[in-house]
Amino acid sequence: MTPPPTAAPALPAPIAVDPPKTGDTRAGRRIHPATGGALVLVGMLLVAVNLRAAVTSLGALLDEIRDGLGLTGVTAGLVTTLPTIAFAGLGALTPWLVRRVAPARVLVVAMFALAAGQVLRVLTDSTWVFVLTSALALSGIAVANILLPMLVKQHFPHRTGLVTGAYTMALTVGTTVAAATAVPIAHAFGSWRAGLGIWAALAAVAVLPWVPLALRARASARRATPTATPTAPSRIRPARTRLGWAMAIYFGAQSLSGYAIMGWLAQLFRDAGYQPESAGLLLAGVTALGVPIALLMPTVAGRLATLRPLVLGLTAASTLGYLGLAVAPHGAALLWVALLAIGQGAFPLILTAIGLRSRTAEGTVALSAFAQSTGYVIAALGPLMVGILYEVTGGWTAPIGFLLGALAVQTAAGMAIARPRYVEDE
Repeated sequence: MTPPPTAAPALPAPIAVDPPKTGDTRAGRRIHPATGGALVLVGMLLVAVNLRAAVTSLGALLDEIRDGLGLTGVTAGLVTTLPTIAFAGLGALTPWLVRRVAPARVLVVAMFALAAGQVLRVLTDSTWVFVLTSALALSGIAVANILLPMLVKQHFPHRTGLVTGAYTMALTVGTTVAAATAVPIAHAFGSWRAGLGIWAALAAVAVLPWVPLALRARASARRATPTATPTAPSRIRPARTRLGWAMAIYFGAQSLSGYAIMGWLAQLFRDAGYQPESAGLLLAGVTALGVPIALLMPTVAGRLATLRPLVLGLTAASTLGYLGLAVAPHGAALLWVALLAIGQGAFPLILTAIGLRSRTAEGTVALSAFAQSTGYVIAALGPLMVGILYEVTGGWTAPIGFLLGALAVQTAAGMAIARPRYVEDE
């Protein structure tokens, strides 16, 4: 069941940095929720579309990039691990940023960084410049990852499941389109650089809604009454709670699987005999079939008394999908893709759980930052270990065995977060 909103303090206005007190109007004017809220929602959806395109387009073109830049298997593993490293390091800084700068202004910079990094990384022939500019792009995603659950809690506290489902679906659509079209675009333009760099335009579009919101935030800060001294909220430290660690482990284990799939599944299908375009489409199929799951999962999770049936059901689907890839990757590829898509429903589940297991906007951003930053440290092992095991063994049995072990850890953590409780209470 979705936790009831607290009575005080009221949730912050759409562009506020700190939660205002009940009745705060910001220089005597209440921000109209119909306009501010609608613009925030549009901005959130555009940001969400960008959150994985830079990653899955790279996965679909990994073979071409390896040839073009002369990457070894281990270096390719590092490149596919880079998202989790960036998300872990920079995600942890996001709560500190939003205590000092309005979220809208942070998102403007984040989306600019994403667009610039994607452009710069396709203009180089240097492996390490490619890695560094990829890190610049991923820094923007890292910040946005943390902010979106907080924005849901701030602006849509009574529609948490619906809005979380909407932005998770937008994220999944962006992931799917990038995976499905990266190879055809590259072939149409005769270079992997086009298939990888075109997504910078999508990031540039995502900046647009946040510019007026950032300007409005700046104007509101200047008009704020100097005598108003908001009470500093008590600091919530999820690292000191069992719930926080269970959330981080679940997030990390499911992300480990997700990024390993995004980075290496297309290569697995190529090795099984599929053409590059078909392998990219099969990778896209995992995310495409995940679209309705992403939309429905938050609502279903919010209505259940315990998340245990969802945790176990997702584990069963992933287990069957992995075993199928190990035994018959070519013969029943569509079935394994469908099962993996169901199993990847763990991602919208944990995003929803961040809101369900916190009472306040501050608790949400603290839990989101800790679960994601710590979780991505765990997740970094996924693509890297898959790359190393693939390089050493020359096959996929050992990498899939590693992913099954991670799934067992994910399930144990999921059982720990299944029952209703709140990080503020621990």
